[in-house]
Amino acid sequence: MLQIRNLDSLAGSDLVWLKSKHHFALMGYDNATHAPLGSLIVLNDDQVEPGTGFPMHGHRDMEIVTYVREGLLAHEDTTGGRAHIVAGNVQAFSAGSGIRHAEYNPGSTPLKIFQIWLRPRRLGIKPQWSAKPFPKTERANRWVALASGLPGDEDAIAIDADARVLGATVTRGRSLEYEIGDARYGYLVVASGAVSVNGLRLDARDGIAAKDVSKIVVAAIDDAEVVLVDVA
Repeated sequence: MLQIRNLDSLAGSDLVWLKSKHHFALMGYDNATHAPLGSLIVLNDDQVEPGTGFPMHGHRDMEIVTYVREGLLAHEDTTGGRAHIVAGNVQAFSAGSGIRHAEYNPGSTPLKIFQIWLRPRRLGIKPQWSAKPFPKTERANRWVALASGLPGDEDAIAIDADARVLGATVTRGRSLEYEIGDARYGYLVVASGAVSVNGLRLDARDGIAAKDVSKIVVAAIDDAEVVLVDVA
């Protein structure tokens, strides 16, 4: 089964400083058909206005991956993590037994991010945070694991979840395949451009859920940037 979740179908909020679209149902008023996929429970498309952001707040027992689409993200947390993260780069943390963090837009243009939340394999682990650059040139027409708890992804940021977050840029007219495998789920979201997934069109910021689908084929209609989450 492939379920398109196009931008217009997503619930969300507009707080002036934060505009958010929810690919997965978070509140009672969200689209009830946008159910979690395995351990993937949140994928939010957030836009944070310049000079604003999320003040210091806490999380427990969650793996949180942030993909910066546009702009500059300033991060600080109670593990001592602190960084400015530019577009195309990724941060991830294991909230574990408890972490507090703040995220701000220190730039002069809107910050646009995907926030991905995954249920962890283990509860109460020691919190940890990491960030890493992933040059788009190295993702040209190939999948690159950005954050992963699966074997073989040593170059990705390590997370404590049965999941892999991948990124790719696909040139117009080119295509990429991905084997999802039995008893796993996939969720693909388009950061920019337009693609088809197994023949179904997706435009920028649209998503598609894959369940009981052994393989997806992503074909670029325009030059495109995509993020794929592979989860059990």
